[in-house]
Amino acid sequence: MITCFIHYEIDPIMKDAFIEYARAWGQVIPRNGADLIGYFAPHEGSATTAYGVYNIESLAAYEAYRARLAADPLAKATFDFSRRERFIIREDRIFLKNMSLPHGPKVTP
Repeated sequence: MITCFIHYEIDPIMKDAFIEYARAWGQVIPRNGADLIGYFAPHEGSATTAYGVYNIESLAAYEAYRARLAADPLAKATFDFSRRERFIIREDRIFLKNMSLPHGPKVTP
């Protein structure tokens, strides 16, 4: 299992547009085969940093997932929305593997 971290630099004035974008991906990503952890918009601190995070089985599975996205009408509409509204200034993607599994039990103080 690998985790895709998408780092966004967004226009802080257009945070609501990013939230609309994130909610759409909340529908699209799971139905196309990835395990969505979530989209995260600014709350405190930087007003321009946001993230999208999901798990996928492998880079090969990611390629198949991307092909399914290309055929998904809501994915296409969401891409078009982001291009039209221009609230994303920059987007970077990295794939990481969780090396701390299995985690120990959570201890409540």
